[in-house]
Amino acid sequence: MKNKIILVKKLDKFIINSFVGPFFLTYTIVVFILLCQYLITYFQDLIGKNLGFEVYFKLFSYFALNMTPMALPLAMLLSSLMTFGNLGEHFELTAIKSSGISLIRTLVPMLFFAFFLSIFSFFFNDIAVPFANLKAYSLLYDIKQKKPALDFKEGAFYNGLPGYSIKVNKRFPDGKTLKDVMIYNHTKGLGNVEVILSDSGFMSMVHNDKYLMLELYNGTNFSEMTSNNNLNSTELVRNRFTKCNILFSLESFNLQRTQEELFTSNRIMRNVKELNHDSDSLEKEFRNVQSSIPAGARSYYSYINVSEDTTKIHLSNSTLTSLNPNVQVLDSSTKHRVLELAAISARNVKSYTLGFVERLKSLKRDNNDFKIEKYRKYTQAAACLLMFFIGAPLGSIIKRGGLGVPIIVSIIFFILFYVISMTGEKMAREGEIDLELGMWSGNILLFPVGLFFLIQAKNDSKLFDTDFFYVKFQQFTNQFRKNKK
Repeated sequence: MKNKIILVKKLDKFIINSFVGPFFLTYTIVVFILLCQYLITYFQDLIGKNLGFEVYFKLFSYFALNMTPMALPLAMLLSSLMTFGNLGEHFELTAIKSSGISLIRTLVPMLFFAFFLSIFSFFFNDIAVPFANLKAYSLLYDIKQKKPALDFKEGAFYNGLPGYSIKVNKRFPDGKTLKDVMIYNHTKGLGNVEVILSDSGFMSMVHNDKYLMLELYNGTNFSEMTSNNNLNSTELVRNRFTKCNILFSLESFNLQRTQEELFTSNRIMRNVKELNHDSDSLEKEFRNVQSSIPAGARSYYSYINVSEDTTKIHLSNSTLTSLNPNVQVLDSSTKHRVLELAAISARNVKSYTLGFVERLKSLKRDNNDFKIEKYRKYTQAAACLLMFFIGAPLGSIIKRGGLGVPIIVSIIFFILFYVISMTGEKMAREGEIDLELGMWSGNILLFPVGLFFLIQAKNDSKLFDTDFFYVKFQQFTNQFRKNKK
C-alpha cells in the first residue's frame, strides 16, 4: 500500500512536469499569434511615427495582458492534448493502467491545475485586464493622434510642420542634403504672401531633437507687404541670401498623453463590482424613463367634459364649442376641427412614444453590454476547465503528441467554442435569448462533448483509429445483409 502511494505521488509529479512545459510554451505562442492578429488592425496607425522602443514595448505588453484570458483556454486545450497524446504514443498510459492506476486518477493533478488556473483567470480578468485595457487603449489613442515622423518626399509638398508648406525636388541618399527647396510661410495667416526659394539645403536635428534646422544656400526670400498709406496696394520685397538658417519647433511631433481618467467609463476597463454598479444605474434610469412615459403622453390627449347642462369639448387644452348634452350630433365645421386636431394629437403621441422607445432600447442595449462584459469574465475562466475536460481525454484517445495533430484538433474545438460563444453573445445582446444562456452557450454545449470523450477514454475507446471505423462499418453491412435476407 505504501509503495503504491509513493508510486502515485511520483506519477502526479511526472504528469505535472510533463504538462507545465508545453503549457507555458503554447501560452506564449498563442498570445503572440493573438497579439499579431489584433494589432494588424492598427498597423497603419503605428508605423512611420518614430515612437521608440519603449512605447512599442509598453503597447505590446499591455495588449498581451489583454489577450491572456482568451489565450489560457486554448493553451490548456493544446497542452493537455499534447501531454496525454505523448503519454499514449509512448505507451506510458498503458503502463500506468497496468499498474492498477485508473485514467481518472491520472487526470487528478492536471484537474487541480485547471481548477486553480480557472480561478486565476477570473481574478486576472477582473483586476489586471481592466488596468491593461486602460493603459493600452489610452496609449493607442494618443499614438493615433500623433503626427507621422518627418518625411520629405521628392516633388511633393510636406505640411506636417505647423504654419509651413515645404517642397523638396531632390533628397540625396544621406537623407539630409536637399536640392531645390521651396518654403511657404503661413504663420501670419495671410496666405501665400511669403515664400523662400533655395538652390540647396541641409537638414539636421538640434537641441536634443526638439528642433529641426534647415540650412539653405543661394536662395531668395519673396514677401508681399501691404502699404501703410493704402491698404489695397501691396509691395513685393525680394531678398537674396547665400546662407539662411530656419529653425522649426518639433513639439507637435511629441507623443502627447491624454488623461487616463477620460477612458475609465468604458466597460472593458471596469471590474465586476464597477460593472454591477453601472448596470444597476442603467436599470434605474430605464425604470425612471419607463414610468415617465404615461405622464408625458397625457398632455397630448384631448377629452370631453360633461356637465348637467352642456357638453364642452376640449382639444389641446382649448374649448371648441358648447352643446346641449342631449344633442349628440356636431355641426360640420366643429367635426372637421375635431378630426383635424385628433390627427395632429395622434401624430404627436406617435412621435413622442417612438422617441421613448428608442431611448429605452438604447438603455437596454447598453445595460446588456455591461452585463455581457461581466459574464465574459466568468465564462472565459470556466473555459479553462472545459478545455481540460476536452483536451486530456481526447489526447489519450488519439495517442498522438507533438505539434501536428494536437494543433489541428485544438484549433477545431477552439473555433467551435468561439463561434458558439460569439453567436450566443450576439443573440443575448439583441435580446433574442436570455442573457445568461447566451453567454454560457459555448460552455454548456461543449461540456457534454468533454464528458463523452472522458467516458470513451476511460473505456479505452478506439474512437479515432481507422480499424475502429472499419469494424463498425463491417458490423453495419453484415447487419444490413442479415436484415435483407
